[in-house]
Amino acid sequence: MDIRPLDIEGAWVVTPRQLGDDRGVFLESFRGDRLAEQVGHRPDIVQTNVSVSSRGTVRGIHFADVPPSQAKYVTALTGSFVDFVVDLRVGSPTFGRWESVLLDTIDRRAVYLSEGLGHALCALQDDSTVLYLCTAAYNPSREHGVHPLDPDIGLSLPDRIEPVLSPKDTAAPTLAEALDQGLLPTYADCLAYRAWLGTPTG
Repeated sequence: MDIRPLDIEGAWVVTPRQLGDDRGVFLESFRGDRLAEQVGHRPDIVQTNVSVSSRGTVRGIHFADVPPSQAKYVTALTGSFVDFVVDLRVGSPTFGRWESVLLDTIDRRAVYLSEGLGHALCALQDDSTVLYLCTAAYNPSREHGVHPLDPDIGLSLPDRIEPVLSPKDTAAPTLAEALDQGLLPTYADCLAYRAWLGTPTG
């Protein structure tokens, strides 16, 4: 398993080693111990989510209040997605920037996003299925979003994709509006919370 940091601090891309033969393929899709070596603590997975999307579906940009926020480990079970990590942490040197990773059933990559980072994805095929491993249970009172088509963020969707958004994501504020409303986490709070998680009592 290869775990590499993305240019946005607090995010990693995981590429598993696949063992294939005439029966099929075997791989380790998640290793908490290996991830802990990079993150500084072992993620405590308390909820898993599965979403199935038609081609063009865009989900996000979603994030949650820190603490506890919700770190996510995201991988594709069927189909393919462009997965976006968006830095929404006020004071971060990469605030407002994003990176993308192709998640599919060929390389079977996964993305790990630390607490406070924004997440979005775009389905490239019908019936694409994504699995999320989450470190906190869903709490609607602490969940927020930024509009995924905000031109100031400028997520680059694939050519010939007509984005389909939920009513909630369509109504989400822009990055500037979320900043003005005080919705965004701070980089300092995110780093402090991750440091606390890495202590023996965290």
